[in-house]
Amino acid sequence: MQFSKLFSAQVVGLVAHIIDVEVDLSKGLNAFAVVGLPSTSVDESRDRVSAAIKNSGFDSPKQKNQKVVISLAPAELKKEGAHYDLPIALAYLIAAGETRFDPAGKLFLGELSLDGVLRPVRGTLLLASAAKKAGFTEIFLPIENAEEAALVEGIMVYGVRNLREALDHLDKNNKFLLTPCPRAEVCDVGAVSRQNIVDLSHIKGQEFAKRALEIAAAGNHNLAMWGPPGTGKTMLAQAFPHLLPDLQNDHALEVTGIHSVAGTLRENIMTRPPLRAPHHTASYPAVIGGGSTPKPGEITLAHRGVLFLDEFPEFDRRVIESLREPLEEGHIRITRSKGHDTFPARFILLAAMNPCPCGKYGSEERCTCMPGTLASYTRKLSGPIVDRIELWVKVSHMSHDKLAEKSVSESTEEVRSRIANARAIQQARFANHARKITTNSEMRADDIEAFIELTPKLRTLFNAAAERLKLSPRAHHKTIKVARTIADLDASDEIEEKHLLEALAYRPTELK
Repeated sequence: MQFSKLFSAQVVGLVAHIIDVEVDLSKGLNAFAVVGLPSTSVDESRDRVSAAIKNSGFDSPKQKNQKVVISLAPAELKKEGAHYDLPIALAYLIAAGETRFDPAGKLFLGELSLDGVLRPVRGTLLLASAAKKAGFTEIFLPIENAEEAALVEGIMVYGVRNLREALDHLDKNNKFLLTPCPRAEVCDVGAVSRQNIVDLSHIKGQEFAKRALEIAAAGNHNLAMWGPPGTGKTMLAQAFPHLLPDLQNDHALEVTGIHSVAGTLRENIMTRPPLRAPHHTASYPAVIGGGSTPKPGEITLAHRGVLFLDEFPEFDRRVIESLREPLEEGHIRITRSKGHDTFPARFILLAAMNPCPCGKYGSEERCTCMPGTLASYTRKLSGPIVDRIELWVKVSHMSHDKLAEKSVSESTEEVRSRIANARAIQQARFANHARKITTNSEMRADDIEAFIELTPKLRTLFNAAAERLKLSPRAHHKTIKVARTIADLDASDEIEEKHLLEALAYRPTELK
């Protein structure tokens, strides 16, 4: 046999594509070519595959007088990554007559070391999902990736240690058979150890800020804290992720797939909301995403979790302004000369900032900032960005007597229970929603009309307050959504006056 065809796959952006791996052998001077728009890592597979085949007990392709052509189709899609090694090696051995097996319904992934051992690859969850949708029934990949791929139901996953092991299983003349990896389940992480976390009970005072954290976690609202240095903003931010409920099964798979592609996955399944905290010197592509070939940034890695931006105004203005679309729509569109992609980015923005560059403006200490410096600092936060953050909290200095008092604050677990109850109320409210929303923050204007009704008295009160605070239509709607979340925390069917007034208390005044 001089020709063979196997199947592999590749993730572009966050979308998996099935790739045909074709091998053709012909007589002539020794040559080994890879075609189909390969990147350097793919093109170098010639040497990895040749060495792996030789060290697995077969003749190396480079030891024969033959022309080897490897075609990766479709040709217009740029091929990246080293995971084509295994299918290329197997396809070559079939074409060379060294082994025989039926490749129908099988998909292969894996990077080969020179001795034929398989190395783990990225994005296996998305690749396995694509294989199942395309009708494949079996997938062969490195054993380190097997449990992740086994999260996909309806496809047999085989974890392979080396090239020889794969051949021994596939060649029906051999008796060695691999055992399919049992389907992994999205485990309950409620019992996961929460040691070494910042508990709310460890934070002295700042009850107003703690309440804001509770509301933000309950309704998935954005929160900004501002105040002098050393008042506890960062400590509050560190406590916040532990207030969030565990991810639902479909969200856990979605988040795991994103981090698998990005190479940031440290476990087989992510069941806790991710926390991303880029430094304020991070570049635009690192935070928002981009590059010549669009790739996800920190806002996508924070999908279904928390994006913590400390020293918020110190970020590049272009980065700050680019948060507008994801904060409103839950995704980011990136267009470059080599392609365009839409990446998910539905996260809770948790921002912390000083009132001025020196950090002393508005405090008992004298601010040393020049008027021009102060104006430039505050102008970094445009009106549209301020509007998109529902909760604004001033975190002030505390007296030393207060700091010396024994803490009597609620613990994180106590607050988590209320948040869990509020989330359950919201899920029941939106159970039949066409867009499958789960929290109050995801409501649009038409959803507010459908799910929230203020009494005439309350509407009059709110309209008067909105006029006095000069709320924009966006801020108007966001305040109502926050009030609905506060009512859910109280397990109240209707929004009451106290809920609305509390929501209004979180609108920014001193920043305007």
